Amino acid sequence: MKISEIYKSVQGEGLLTGTPSVFVRASGCNLRCWFCDTPFSSWVPEGNDYSVDEIIAEIEEWDCRHVVLTGGEPMLFAELLPLAEQLRERNWHITVETAGTLTLPVACDLMSISPKLSSSAPDPQQHPHWSRRHQRQRFQPEVLQSLMSNYDYQLKFVIDRKSEIAEVENFLEAFPAVRKDRVMLMPQGVTQQELVERSEWIEPACQQRGWIFCPRKQIEWFGTVRGT
Repeated sequence: MKISEIYKSVQGEGLLTGTPSVFVRASGCNLRCWFCDTPFSSWVPEGNDYSVDEIIAEIEEWDCRHVVLTGGEPMLFAELLPLAEQLRERNWHITVETAGTLTLPVACDLMSISPKLSSSAPDPQQHPHWSRRHQRQRFQPEVLQSLMSNYDYQLKFVIDRKSEIAEVENFLEAFPAVRKDRVMLMPQGVTQQELVERSEWIEPACQQRGWIFCPRKQIEWFGTVRGT
């Protein structure tokens, strides 16, 4: 399994915000979001091949009971299955962070799904191949329904512009059973100022609809620094 980094930090997004966690970042992704904040695991994937035993050994170095399997897109890797099984046998809490376009029967306590909206595609002039591929793959309703039916889940949407609020509403119409308290909107941005500016209209939009406003606390705490 190609891994770009393994590190201990604090979860900055979603239901487990503030929870000390070990992050295992798989390197490789089937999408290419223009705003990706970990391009070293997507646009230019880097890292080293690890066996499951090597990953477990690194996780065990940290005094922590929460593990986040993230990427990139961890669902690309069949090794995710034995890795998660071993983590469950050792009684770790497992979060899997995925875009919801692929699925594996993975052991998981919280499925953290970040569906990609239409504006997430890269520029079609600069990246014609990836723009087409991204738009073709970014929305897989059967996969999303399977993940939400089989796991405790949260839906995290990255919001860059006001028109995307309506797109989230349209998205949710396809999944009427989704609980409002599992729908989370996060401001797009890599600086505190960008996050503040978008939060000014995203937070009240969430309040009006019964959704959860999800600030990206890791940027507030650490900035855009690897290993955080």
